[in-house]
Amino acid sequence: MSYLVLARKWRPQTFSDLIGQEHVSRTLGNAIRTDRVHHAFLFTGARGVGKTSAARIFAKALNCEQGLSDTPCNQCPTCVEITNGHSVDVLEIDGASNTGVDDVRELRESIRYLPSRARYKIFIIDEVHMLSNSAFNALLKTLEEPPPHAKFVFATTEPHKIPATILSRCQRFDFRKIALPHVAERLRYIVDQEGIRVSDHALALIARRGEGSMRDALSALDQVIAFCGEEVRDEDILTLFGQVERRILLNAIEAILRRDPRRALDVVRRVDDQGQALRPFCGQLVESFRTLVLLKVADDACDLVDATPEELEEFRVLIEMVSLEDLQRILTLLMKVVGELPASSFPRLTLEMALVRLTALPPAREVGALIRKMEDFERRLGGGEALRSSTPSTSGGTPPLPDPPSDPVRRSAPSERESSAVPVPPPVEPSSAPSPSSPRQQSPPDRAGAKGRNWQGLVDKIRKVKPLLASFLEHGSLVSSELPHLEIAFPAGSFYLEQLKDAEKLAQLEKLATQYFEQAVKLKVSILDGNGAAPPPLVEERRARQESRRDQLRREALDHPKIRTVLEIFGGDVKEVKPLAPTQGEPSSE
Repeated sequence: MSYLVLARKWRPQTFSDLIGQEHVSRTLGNAIRTDRVHHAFLFTGARGVGKTSAARIFAKALNCEQGLSDTPCNQCPTCVEITNGHSVDVLEIDGASNTGVDDVRELRESIRYLPSRARYKIFIIDEVHMLSNSAFNALLKTLEEPPPHAKFVFATTEPHKIPATILSRCQRFDFRKIALPHVAERLRYIVDQEGIRVSDHALALIARRGEGSMRDALSALDQVIAFCGEEVRDEDILTLFGQVERRILLNAIEAILRRDPRRALDVVRRVDDQGQALRPFCGQLVESFRTLVLLKVADDACDLVDATPEELEEFRVLIEMVSLEDLQRILTLLMKVVGELPASSFPRLTLEMALVRLTALPPAREVGALIRKMEDFERRLGGGEALRSSTPSTSGGTPPLPDPPSDPVRRSAPSERESSAVPVPPPVEPSSAPSPSSPRQQSPPDRAGAKGRNWQGLVDKIRKVKPLLASFLEHGSLVSSELPHLEIAFPAGSFYLEQLKDAEKLAQLEKLATQYFEQAVKLKVSILDGNGAAPPPLVEERRARQESRRDQLRREALDHPKIRTVLEIFGGDVKEVKPLAPTQGEPSSE
């Protein structure tokens, strides 16, 4: 006699055998007892949770020769035929292989005939979502008004693919995933009946392998028995399933929580030496830290996690070592690493660096301590009004700080747009202002042209039509601006000098300058004399203004009394100072 797999041998035969689907068993049982049985049912849920088994039990309950009952006898010929799948009045149809309109037409033809032996003719269509739209449409009328002797039971894992017109004609039952303790309890009953010696921890590993599916768990148990025989050891299951020993997993968790990088690296070495895949190990870490988070936020989270009572006790000891904020940060980083490992050329190195980063993760600051420091901050500022006046407003945006001391550099430095209308010399620091006789720091030649137009305005105009040429001009020094002649000088060997030697580019510049100054302009490109005086290029002027502004802003920020108080209370350091809003003429990205 051929071997019958455990998933078929121990298939539920009554509603009481349906593990984890009590809501379905109770509803169908009450409908049978009160004679309020609908003509069409839709069973939805994950694989291996009892949808087809429930449909067979329901068919036996309706057709049992002992009479309508929510507990079929499983002894009469009708019940035996349905259990074995041989009943001519209970038709199990595979929706994946009978998807067309012709198949539905054959069903409609057969539904007209009365059942040969049973009380009802029952059609069980598995994977009903695989039917085509035409097949669904052909089934609509029959499904809405079937003959009194016909019942339909549809089973699917993807109810969203079923048309709404079909859903509205069915009573829907959603089958849930089966909790780990219920699966382990059922597995214990089966191994006891089969005479297999296995520990509770091993059964928990097998049940977790099923991921909420009883059929998957029984298939895994079949595989374990074939590998181990009548006595199953925990080590054999870990080897068979490619899982990491629980002690190693707990060592990794403790190493992260105790911030011990040496211990964490040793865990990775042991996992790699055992030939285990690193991504499943990292996935086990994610699942373990998820359990820690759930237990941290809810003491009665046992129904939210897949863990045995012994594992829950171990986790409750670990959650005393860490805060919820740290657990969330650790979990976020581990989830990121799980996604990076498959594409990594060095998966072990990736996991090692991730664990080292987690062990070096600084602890999160307690919110209460920060609040106390903020209250101290308010008191030192003279009460809450001073603090509130400096915080952003919800309606008016971010208010500026109180007016700082006057800034001669900031107020005197013109913007690029302003310099196009009014020619002004570049800004200089008062403390380092050079003497008029200094040859290198003297002011540039008069840049004003006809109608108040100047060199900066010309560059701005060229930038609108020829941005590349404008960038060349910005790096040159205007050594002569006596219209109709303009002379621009560059250092010897300069890239910009070589570019502007091109006759075509020079002609374009002269044409644009002629349009701007409204008179013929002759442009000359020369080489800077290292000993002579030359004004700085526009790009250097702008850079000097920006650097001066940044320095002044930093000095103002560090001298501000509120900033000094914050630094004193929190012991911080100013890394960067940004203006609340860009000053006119300055780039907004500063």
